[in-house]
Amino acid sequence: MKAIILAGGLGTRLSEETGDKPKPMVLLDDKPILWHLMNIYGRQGVTDFVIATGYLGNIIHDWVSDLKSPWNITALDTGLNTLTGGRIKKCLEFIGLERVFATYGDGLGNIDLNALLDFHLQQGRLATVTAVRPPARFGLLESSNGLVTNFTEKNQADGGWINGGFFVLEPSVKDFILQDMEPFETGALPKLVADSNLSAFHHRGFWQPMDTLREKQELSKMALTENPPWLH
Repeated sequence: MKAIILAGGLGTRLSEETGDKPKPMVLLDDKPILWHLMNIYGRQGVTDFVIATGYLGNIIHDWVSDLKSPWNITALDTGLNTLTGGRIKKCLEFIGLERVFATYGDGLGNIDLNALLDFHLQQGRLATVTAVRPPARFGLLESSNGLVTNFTEKNQADGGWINGGFFVLEPSVKDFILQDMEPFETGALPKLVADSNLSAFHHRGFWQPMDTLREKQELSKMALTENPPWLH
């Protein structure tokens, strides 16, 4: 199976790092987060990638051309202003009649891809999304009559479930995407829900996006360890 990686957005929420490079090329240690993401797939036997490029896509295209790796990588220009739905549609049309993995180019997790795929096949629907708990960003404060009675770190498990990427998509998902300027999250996904064709694979392990400079710094520290949490 191939894996689609969405890598064409502007990365405006991490503007400190994305003025001169696309967000997936932001470095964690000495390698871009895009490399770390492909390594998650590669270590589990998925080595064929289609990277959907857009903003400053030439940087990704040049990096792919120079990269020495065992992976088979195609950098596909999906347009500067195309949104996530349009990028996925262009990639699915490029790949053809194949089931694929797909994810965003700015989040890491120790997803068991075989378990994800098995779940998708058992469910028998057109798409499966990995549901994750959002990272705990704030402390939990309890008070009574103005007096703080408890202050603890918020537990990640206390939150609800959110879209963590790491999809499995059947080729006909492209029929649920009507135009380039369509977010996958507010376009195809709600349509798939209405059609009873979206499954949720609940992941309770590590997952971390890179939406802020603080999250980038946290991931960078993890990347320095011998076995980063997204690889075990």
